Amino acid sequence: MLEAKNLSKTYDGHTAVKGLNLSISGGEIYCLLGANGAGKTTTINLFLNLARPSKGEAFIGGLSVEKSPLETKKLLTYIPENLSLYPNLTGIENIQFFSGLSGINLSDEQATDFLHEAGLQPEAVTKRVGGYSKGMRQKVGIALAIARSSKVLLLDEPTSGLDPSASNEFATLLGHMKSSGAAIPMTTHDLFRAKETGSRIGIMNKGRLVEELNAEDISHSDLERVYLNHMKD
Repeated sequence: MLEAKNLSKTYDGHTAVKGLNLSISGGEIYCLLGANGAGKTTTINLFLNLARPSKGEAFIGGLSVEKSPLETKKLLTYIPENLSLYPNLTGIENIQFFSGLSGINLSDEQATDFLHEAGLQPEAVTKRVGGYSKGMRQKVGIALAIARSSKVLLLDEPTSGLDPSASNEFATLLGHMKSSGAAIPMTTHDLFRAKETGSRIGIMNKGRLVEELNAEDISHSDLERVYLNHMKD
């Protein structure tokens, strides 16, 4: 569902991503680990077409992101570290507005059902988003992905700043999206969450993908050891 072929991005002589080859299938959560500046967010931005590759190409659903930007965007929902919603609108109004941008018109009842499916508390759906916690805003993002039947859910540090309970709840929601067949690449600093949530784990260092691991084949302690060894390079 997502593929990078020899993908590279250079900014003012600095190589943020170098020769990335990556493939992520539907029904898979791919956790991308790395220190700040490793190239994780740049990789997400290349798939979003927010940055143009210096070399190589990114594909979503077999379509080139650069050559077919509108078609590929229809396949995905993006949830950044801090999801931007309209604070003066309710949860229902936000999901109706953003779904409407995709040509999907939701009734109040449909919007409420999607928000409930994403785990938002029933009493919160009619409240203004300005009073939501980060975890609640993330649920609106998940609800939007469900409403749009997104094939890809791109996540950039989605659990940063969440308390353990909210982080665990978000991981449960990702499992639901995984079961629906969505491909889910997620950048994170949380080794524990990567091991517990991910199908596969990639480690980036200095713009390169230096190792890929199957989450079920490695222990928490071994993942930490492998990760820290790469950070020394």
